Amino acid sequence: MKRNLSEVTFDVGNVIILCLLTIATLYPFLYVAFASISSPSELAAHSGLLLFPRGIQWEAYKLVLNNPLILSGYRNTLIYVVVGTTLNIVVTALMAYALSRKGVLLRNYIMMFIVFTMFFSGGLIPTYLMIKGVGLLNTMGAMVLPGLISTMNLIIMRTYFQSIPESLEESAKLDGAGDWVILFRIIIPLSMPVISVMILYYGVGHWNAWFNASIYLNKSELFPLQLVLRNILVTNNTDDMMVTLGVNQKGQDMSEVIKYATIMVATIPVLLVYPFLQKYFAKGVMIGAIKG
Repeated sequence: MKRNLSEVTFDVGNVIILCLLTIATLYPFLYVAFASISSPSELAAHSGLLLFPRGIQWEAYKLVLNNPLILSGYRNTLIYVVVGTTLNIVVTALMAYALSRKGVLLRNYIMMFIVFTMFFSGGLIPTYLMIKGVGLLNTMGAMVLPGLISTMNLIIMRTYFQSIPESLEESAKLDGAGDWVILFRIIIPLSMPVISVMILYYGVGHWNAWFNASIYLNKSELFPLQLVLRNILVTNNTDDMMVTLGVNQKGQDMSEVIKYATIMVATIPVLLVYPFLQKYFAKGVMIGAIKG
């Protein structure tokens, strides 16, 4: 089929715009990656765009990976991600299944109260007092339990469950299956796309969590990786790493490279995991949004 000039112009314009957006999105990451392996002195002397590493060196990564706070932060973050995401998925699935069944008493009113929490909350100080009152301060539970269910994720999962044909549930009940069997043997296996999306949402949320940790945790051995990263970037706390390992390079120059290396160390794991869940991402969200 022959295409006219306006169609070709439109396609070329789209390609140009998408290429520019790709560059604008990708370049900041490449800049940090190149800067993290550049020589501190050459990086300090360079100004403008950074299109390749300036004098490759790996000293900054050695300093970062030998920092005990980074290692404990990684350990804590992995615990928060694994335990927190598992609890998130289980509790969200249980509640979404209950609210997706037509025979549940007052389910519409319950959903109204749940949606209400999307727009109004108790506030930071009352939440802090509640966490303190139940004894969660300076515990790992403070990073997992307060955000056990996301209202938006609950709505998406509930909507997906409602899209599954009722005939499957009715057939299972005729065979003597109860709600637990129906949920874990029928609904959950058929809902892997949306569950994968929930794992991505909850997992990335736990990985990037630092604000709650800065409020509820005072013990550095419980800090997640992102809070350690924030402290390094905001307070410029890189001197201990250099002194501990006897680095003799200029403090300020090396400090900047260490910051870039810390960002890369905190970012790379998510980039490695995301491609394995990306194929479910669009499908899960779109199917979960079909019905209200």
